[in-house]
Amino acid sequence: MMKTLFLQPPSFDGFDGGAGSRYQAKREIRSFWYPTWLAQPAALVEGSRLIDAPPARMGMEPILQDVRNRDLVVMHTSTPSFASDVRVAQMLKDANPSLKIGMVGAKVAVQPEESLLKGGPVDFVARNEFDFTIKEIAEGRDLKDVDGISWRNDEGVIVHNRDRAMIENMDSLPFVTEVYKRDLKIEDYFIGYLMHPYISIYTGRGCKSRCTFCLWPQTVGGHHYRTRSPEHVAAEIRLARQYFPQVKEFFFDDDTFTDDLPRAEAIARELGKMGVTWSCNAKANVPRKTLEVLKDNGLRLLLVGYESGNQQILHNIKKGLRVEVAREFTKNCHELGIKIHGTFILGLPGETKETIQETIKFATEINPHTLQVSLAAPYPGTFLYQQAAENGWLDASNAELIDENGVQIAPLHYPHLSHTEIFGSVEEFYRKFYFRAPKIASIVGEMVRSPQMMKRRLREGVEFFQFLRDRRAA
Repeated sequence: MMKTLFLQPPSFDGFDGGAGSRYQAKREIRSFWYPTWLAQPAALVEGSRLIDAPPARMGMEPILQDVRNRDLVVMHTSTPSFASDVRVAQMLKDANPSLKIGMVGAKVAVQPEESLLKGGPVDFVARNEFDFTIKEIAEGRDLKDVDGISWRNDEGVIVHNRDRAMIENMDSLPFVTEVYKRDLKIEDYFIGYLMHPYISIYTGRGCKSRCTFCLWPQTVGGHHYRTRSPEHVAAEIRLARQYFPQVKEFFFDDDTFTDDLPRAEAIARELGKMGVTWSCNAKANVPRKTLEVLKDNGLRLLLVGYESGNQQILHNIKKGLRVEVAREFTKNCHELGIKIHGTFILGLPGETKETIQETIKFATEINPHTLQVSLAAPYPGTFLYQQAAENGWLDASNAELIDENGVQIAPLHYPHLSHTEIFGSVEEFYRKFYFRAPKIASIVGEMVRSPQMMKRRLREGVEFFQFLRDRRAA
């Protein structure tokens, strides 16, 4: 077995590369997701190590020391971080010229040739699902015999091997919790709307929805929701509770955990027996009956992608959701005591000044507990990217999706709506949502009831206003 390092490289200060299913950037409030997509193959490779540099605030020196005794480094990369990651790869190669370096992630999955052409020190990139791909390489298999990779042979010629079959038996994958315990400090990971410390895992891959902007289902995970059994999920949660008794909440990071309602209810009942507090990603169409089962068995919060309050935009992005259904769903959650972190996207196809105001009004009316406002990001490999390229909506100078400091920019523009107008609307959205008397009273009440929450919200408030200042300076 090759001595293998799995690496989330150092990048922009505060850059969160872990939330690969949506976009990577510096957040309004400093947040870090678990590097589960690296932890999963790391769990398959005996004797490996995982370094997640950004949340650990680790610079290059200890990493360069580590790779001097390594045979293989597997780096996670993304469109925004790719150029920086290639520079890191060159530093690793300079420290250990015999090192084999591979990259994984949606960026290299859909642009393997371009990535290798621009990534001189990179020996191979993995396409699609890469867990067993990396395992075979770490076992010493010749690259020409490994499905699912593109690689550079001894003559420097780029070779594309045949595709790898998708994993159907998700219970065949080992628990990532073992890698979390071995290599990560869970207190380094925090999300504004989740209790701290938290742990996130996947209980399945793929998403039935066809949202044109969503990255991983269109590039790596697919649209067939492949799931672990409720018993397998429950066994990992039991192990995680044993390893990390300090954890206050478990988060299921499946693109849409509620795609399979009977299974979601079955997992909830297993968690209910343990008295676990948990949260998950959900679509805004879960029936009240299912919500009641989930809530009765420990569900605290749902992360919900509303995206827009305009029905035509939802049609344009193939969301498969009606605004009135989302309203009813949200009303049910409020009545049942289920908190919602709502996510919205500005600048999607069909956006106008009027639809932006419509979405802001919709958000204030349905009133999720917290929200996140993003700019439409046309990642390579998505239908939105293809649309933007064909229609001239994508400005090539903004195609990297973030600025030199890691802050998300507005890469799309339309004849009737400029980059600047879309970019500026994010701050307006936040201010109109949070600077309302009822919302301020709710936040203050939450802080008064909990000294821990008061400390946390004050810190987040400082970070939020700094984020707004950084955006204005961009």
